[in-house]
Amino acid sequence: MRERWTRFCTVFQLYGQPRVRGMLVLGFSSGLPLLLVLGTLSFWLREAGINRAAIGHVSWVALAYGLKWLWAPLLDRLRLPGLTRWLGRRRAWLLLTQILIAAGLLGMSHTDPVLDLPRMVHWAMWVAFFSATQDIALDAWRIEAVDLSLQGVMAAAYQAGYRLGMIVAGAGALGVAAWWTGSQSGYALLPWQHAYLLMACLMGIGVLATFWVGEPAHTKKIVTNLPGYPAIRPWLVSTFIAPFADFFRRYGWQALLILGLIAVYRISDVVMGVMSNTFYVDMGYTKAEVATVSKVYGVLMGLLGAGLGGVLVARWGMMRVLLLGAVLSLFGNLLFVWLSGQGHNVPDLIWTVSADNLAGGVAASAFVTYLSSLTNVAYSASQYALLSSVMLLLPKFLAGFSGQFVDAYGYGLFFSATAAMSLPVIVLVLWVMRAKIGVAGTQKIEHPCVSEIGSDD
Repeated sequence: MRERWTRFCTVFQLYGQPRVRGMLVLGFSSGLPLLLVLGTLSFWLREAGINRAAIGHVSWVALAYGLKWLWAPLLDRLRLPGLTRWLGRRRAWLLLTQILIAAGLLGMSHTDPVLDLPRMVHWAMWVAFFSATQDIALDAWRIEAVDLSLQGVMAAAYQAGYRLGMIVAGAGALGVAAWWTGSQSGYALLPWQHAYLLMACLMGIGVLATFWVGEPAHTKKIVTNLPGYPAIRPWLVSTFIAPFADFFRRYGWQALLILGLIAVYRISDVVMGVMSNTFYVDMGYTKAEVATVSKVYGVLMGLLGAGLGGVLVARWGMMRVLLLGAVLSLFGNLLFVWLSGQGHNVPDLIWTVSADNLAGGVAASAFVTYLSSLTNVAYSASQYALLSSVMLLLPKFLAGFSGQFVDAYGYGLFFSATAAMSLPVIVLVLWVMRAKIGVAGTQKIEHPCVSEIGSDD
């Protein structure tokens, strides 16, 4: 027992490494904008009287996260005048996108969706686009900053920081709006303006982190000569063709199976998430209740799940934890089916949201590690963006119709349908495990000083 405890303590010591701490803070900057264009925004819109179908369609602004592979190669190649020489390739893009995200949040804070919903959508698209671009640069920095042996811990730190950002964007924004609302009943614009103005200011944390962390050392050069493309300029080849050609060359036909798994792994949680905040409003939960339960208890449990996921990946191997995450996500969605029949009940909400977020944290840590293991460091921004875009494209598209589904069939059947989406995911994970596809796909991610972690002896 003492030996096992020592092994787990050794794993947790990895979280104290400088690059891992930097990943935690940068993860906060990455997680902050997401809810501000999705969950928190949907709460705002529903309270303002916008119908569920429209809210579902507004969620399509998040397709930017699913299409970021289109411009991701540019971040591997383009230098930003002045900034790149000063900060390096990855940090220059991080700084630029963080400033532009803050500008977009300021624009949202000065818009009333009741009077001008299209303008609100335009600003939300702005934030989503530059948030997705920040994620491209940050994912590349994470993959290049440490060896594969630390990617599991880096993924857990990223998820922890990301979920801290979600706490602030969810509980923080709702709490500020609730405080400014006071005893006033009905919809008021001013509280939401103050909330989004504060969120814009908090992007400054990401700016400070970008100056603090170091630029990773690039040890591999980008290939510019590919057989079969003699007539194309080398720059275009290395920027737009080589990253994707390299991925398919390394995995062959199995690349399609990998992309299929990635495309559906998070589908149940993403589709459900768009309607979760409208569900809370329709069930009679106040902003303060949702801020406390969903955005604090839930996200804290998500942090616990992310940390637990990182340890389990180090001990069991990422594929086993990937399978565990898929199974846990199925049961998390089923809890919302049960909750939809309970009425306004805060204790039931606490249990449901906490369990669902714990499951999501475990799944996310394993999934980020899996995606990282599939990339070639020479094309880290491009290939990781391709993989994470595949993860979001189909779920975000389907989520746009979630409001219409709820209008037609109700919340109970909607949550049942999202739970059923986890079944093909479980089958695909088992298939990939059986085929042993992916870099270290069935091996444990180990650190040199804790090579015995994962042994059951």
